[in-house]
Amino acid sequence: MLGLKILPFLFLLHTQLAKGSPVHSEHVEDENAKIVENYLRKFYHLASNQYQSSQKSNTNVIVEKLKEMQRFFGLRVTGKPDAETLEMMRKPRCGVPDNGDFTLTPGNPKWKNTNLTYRIINHTPQMSRAAVETAIEKAFHIWSVASPLTFTKISQGEADINIAFVPRDHGDNSPFDGPNGVLAHAFQPGQGIGGDAHFDSEETWTQDFNNYNLFLVAAHEFGHSLGLSHSTDPGALMYPNYAFREPSTYSLPQDDINGIQNIYGPSNSPIQPTGPSTPTACDPHLTFDAITTLRGEIYFFKDKYFWRRHPQLHQVDLNFISLFWPALPSGIQAAYEDIDRDLVFLFKGNQYWALSGYDIQPGYPKHISNFGFPSTIQAIDAAVYYGGKTYFFVKNQLWRYDNQRHSMEPGYPKTISSTFPGIGCKVDAVFMQNSLFLFFSGPRYYAYDITAHRVTRVARSNLWLNCR
Repeated sequence: MLGLKILPFLFLLHTQLAKGSPVHSEHVEDENAKIVENYLRKFYHLASNQYQSSQKSNTNVIVEKLKEMQRFFGLRVTGKPDAETLEMMRKPRCGVPDNGDFTLTPGNPKWKNTNLTYRIINHTPQMSRAAVETAIEKAFHIWSVASPLTFTKISQGEADINIAFVPRDHGDNSPFDGPNGVLAHAFQPGQGIGGDAHFDSEETWTQDFNNYNLFLVAAHEFGHSLGLSHSTDPGALMYPNYAFREPSTYSLPQDDINGIQNIYGPSNSPIQPTGPSTPTACDPHLTFDAITTLRGEIYFFKDKYFWRRHPQLHQVDLNFISLFWPALPSGIQAAYEDIDRDLVFLFKGNQYWALSGYDIQPGYPKHISNFGFPSTIQAIDAAVYYGGKTYFFVKNQLWRYDNQRHSMEPGYPKTISSTFPGIGCKVDAVFMQNSLFLFFSGPRYYAYDITAHRVTRVARSNLWLNCR
C-alpha cells in the first residue's frame, strides 16, 4: 500500500483530467487515476520507492512513464493521462511488461535446445479438451514454421513449457485481475518457471471471434516463452494488445518472423517463410483500398487494417478491421456514408454490408445486384454519396444510383474522365468533404470542386495520415 505517498500522484491526474473534462465526477477521476497507476506499475515498472517527498519529483516520474507508454503505442507524447491514453490502457492485453524483462533473467535468454516439449497442466471448461489442445498445437506450429524449433506435447514429467489456466493470485507474483484486462502472461526461457505460460481462467476462451480466441492469445504468449519481447508494430503478433484475426487464414507477420529468426536463426525449410507486413502511414508509395466518413471521422482502409482520423484532434490511429467488426472481411474495396440514413456501406467483391455507427445491420451481406448492376460487374472500386445519389466507380466507368427511386439512373455508365475532367481512368477511393470530392488514385489524391467542375489541388495521399 502506498498510503499518503499516492496523494501527489492522484492530485496530478485529477488536475489533468479535470482540465480536459470539467464535468467528470470526482469518482470518475479517482477511477482514471487508479487505471493509470495500475497500468504504469504493471507494464512500465512504476515502483512505490520512486515516490519521493517532493511533489515535483513525483510529477516528473509519472510524466516520464506516461511519455514512455505513449511513445510505445505511437500516441501523442503529452505526458498526460488524456482520453486516447486512457482508452489504450483499458484495452485487453498480455500481462508481460512493454519494457524490460518480465523476469529478472539478465541478458537475452533463449533455449539452447531447439527440440522443446510442452505440457498442458489443466484445461478450461469453456472449450473441449480436443479444442484446447488443437489451439495450443496450432499456436506452437506457427513458430516452428518460421524457425528451426520443434514442439512435442508430453502428458507427464517435466516439460520445457508448462501451460495452465489459473485465477487471480496463482503463486508467481503476477496475479490476474479477473475478466478482461490482463488475459495471460508467459515467462522467458529458463529453468523452473521459465517458458511457462499462464492463462486467466476467468476469461471466456473461444475458438472464434467471440470474447478471446485461445489460439491467438496462446501464439502471442509462446512468443514470450521463446524469448521475444513486445513489438511496437500494431500488426505484429507480439503487439501487447489483443486483436482478433481469423485463425483459419492466419500467418505469422513478418515482424515476428524477423524476431524469432534473430534469436534462433532461419527455418530449416529450403524456402524461407514470409509474412504480411503492417502498412506504414508515411510510406511514399502507400495506396488505399477504400475511404469513407463515419459521423465526422474518416476511415482509410488498407488490407486488414484501417486508419481512423479524428475530426477535432486530427489524430490518426491504426486498427484491425476485425477489432471493430469481427464479421467483416479484410480487403474492403469501396465504402461510402449515406448521411441521410446515417448508414455506412462497405463493399468487397459482389457483396456489401451496412453499418449503423459501429454495428453491422442484420440481413447482410447482400449482393451488389440490388443496386441494379449487371452480372458482368463483380466488384466496386470506389463509391461516394452526394445529393441523394451514390456515385460508383468501376474501372474507368462511373455509375450513378438514385437513392430515392432505388434504381440506376439512365445514361450510365459514363466514363470517369467525361464526368470529372482531370481525374484519371482509375479511382482507388473517394470521399466528400466541404463540397469537394477527394479522389485517391495510387499514392496521390485529387481535390475536385463539384461547383467549379475542376481539380483544385493534387497532393500526396498520406498527407491525410499526418505525414509531412
